[in-house]
Amino acid sequence: QVQLVESGGGLVQPGGSLRLSCAASGIIFSIYAMGWYRQAPGKQRELVAAITSGGSTNYADSVKGRFTISRDNAKNTVYLQMNSLKPEDTAVYYCNARWVVDARVDYWGRGTQVTVSS
Repeated sequence: QVQLVESGGGLVQPGGSLRLSCAASGIIFSIYAMGWYRQAPGKQRELVAAITSGGSTNYADSVKGRFTISRDNAKNTVYLQMNSLKPEDTAVYYCNARWVVDARVDYWGRGTQVTVSS
């Protein structure tokens, strides 16, 4: 059974930082590309950051220079370091795992709430 479990969300003031974690089980983690998506109320889910099995990364323009995605294959975990948070970063953040052989095979976590507010 595949599980992706996000943690690390919460309430933070503008300008603050959070680190999200996503622990994966039930998959061969090293052969999955990993991504963080977010969905704000009334908006579509959007890609925030992604990292390939080889470690290449890409980011949404809105978070470049502020967020960093990384992975630890030994721990089956992907991270999202979020700095200089803004109110518009408020959303539910979801972890995604996509098989490198067939992108149609992907899995989602249940999400973790991030709220940026003073």
